[in-house]
Amino acid sequence: MTLINDVKTLISKNIRDYGMYIALFVIFLIFTVLTDGLFISSRNISNLLDSAGYIAVLAVGVMLVIVIRHIDLSIGFLAGFLGAIAAILLMQNGLPVYVVIPVILILGTIAGLFTGFLVAKVGIPAFVATLAGWLIYRGAILQVTEKSGTIIVQNDAFNAIGNGYIPSIMQISGLHLLSLLIGVLGILFYNLSAISNRRNKIKYNFEVVSKQIFIIQLVFVSAIIAAITWILAGYNGFSWTVIIILLVVIVYHFLTTKTVLGRHIYAVGSNPEAAHLSGINVNKITFIVFGSMGLLSALSGILFTSRLQAATTTAGTLFELDAIAAAYVGGVSAAGGVGKVTGAIIGAIVMASLTSGMNLLGVGISYQYMIKGGVLALAVIFDVMTRRKGN
Repeated sequence: MTLINDVKTLISKNIRDYGMYIALFVIFLIFTVLTDGLFISSRNISNLLDSAGYIAVLAVGVMLVIVIRHIDLSIGFLAGFLGAIAAILLMQNGLPVYVVIPVILILGTIAGLFTGFLVAKVGIPAFVATLAGWLIYRGAILQVTEKSGTIIVQNDAFNAIGNGYIPSIMQISGLHLLSLLIGVLGILFYNLSAISNRRNKIKYNFEVVSKQIFIIQLVFVSAIIAAITWILAGYNGFSWTVIIILLVVIVYHFLTTKTVLGRHIYAVGSNPEAAHLSGINVNKITFIVFGSMGLLSALSGILFTSRLQAATTTAGTLFELDAIAAAYVGGVSAAGGVGKVTGAIIGAIVMASLTSGMNLLGVGISYQYMIKGGVLALAVIFDVMTRRKGN
C-alpha cells in the first residue's frame, strides 16, 4: 500500500514530466491495436524516428528559446534555406561533405546570433524580429532555387545522413549487433547517471523518491530503451538520424542540467529582472540561446535535405510550427523557465507518432491537422492548469 501511495505522490508532483510519457504510451497502444501491430513494426518505428529527426532537433532549440520567454518563427525557412545552400555547395560548387557541413553549421550560428542581436541589443520583440527573418529566408529559398526549382543531391555520403544506417559488426539471429551494443551502453549510462544523481541529492539533503520507486524507475526506463533497441535492431539498426538526435540530446541535456550556463538560462526564463540583479548577463544568454537555435536550424536543414535527397522551393514550410508544437507538447511552459531537452524530443515523437498512425489508418490530411491542433491545445491547457495548481 505504501508503494502505491509513493507512486501516486511521485506522479502528482511530477505530472508535467510524466504526462508526456503517459500520452506517448497511450498513442502507441491505440495505434498498435487499430493497425493490428503494423504501427509497432520495426520498419514503421524506424521510419517514424527518421521522419521526426529534423523537427526533434528544431524542438530542442526552440524549447530553450521559449524557456527564456522568447519565440523564433524564422527557424523553418532558415533550415530550408541552409539546406538549399548545402545542396548548391555540394552539386554546383563540388565541395566535399566534410567541408559543406561545418560551413552550413557556422552560417546557421551566425544567423542565430544576428537574431539574438536584434532582440537583445536593438530591443526588437522576438516575434517581430523572427517574423522578418521568416520573410527574408522564405525569399532567399525562392531566390536560390528559382532556376531549377529543385536541386537534386547526388552525393551518397550526404544522403546517408538522412537515409543511412550505422554499420553492423555482424548479425545475431537477424538482429543488428552494433545497435544492440549501443542500446546496452545507453541502459548502463542511464542507470549510472541516475544512481549518481540520487547519491548527490542525498549527500546535500535534497528530497529523493523512495528506494523502491527509484528501482521501478530504473527498470521501467531501461525496459523502454531495450524495447526500442530490439525493435530497431530487427530492421536495419540505428539510423544516422537517430544517432544525431541522441548526440543532440546528450550534449544539450548536459549543458542545461550540469553547467552554469544551463542554470543561467533557466534563471533568466524564470525571472529576467531578478537574474539581471543577481549578476547574470541576460543579453549574453539571449545571444547564446538564439545562436544555438541557428546552429540547430542548420542541422535540421541538413537532415531534411539529406532525407529528401533534394532542396526544394517549399523546404522549411511549417517546420517552425511543428517544432513549437513539439516543444509545448513536451512540457515547456509558456510562462518561461520550465522545459527539458528530453521533453522536446518526446514531444516531437508524439507529433510524428500521430502523423504516422493516422497515415496508416488512412485519416485525411484535414482531420490530421485538426487532431494535432487539438493535441497542442490540450498540452497548453494542461500547462496552464498545472501552473495554477502549483500556485
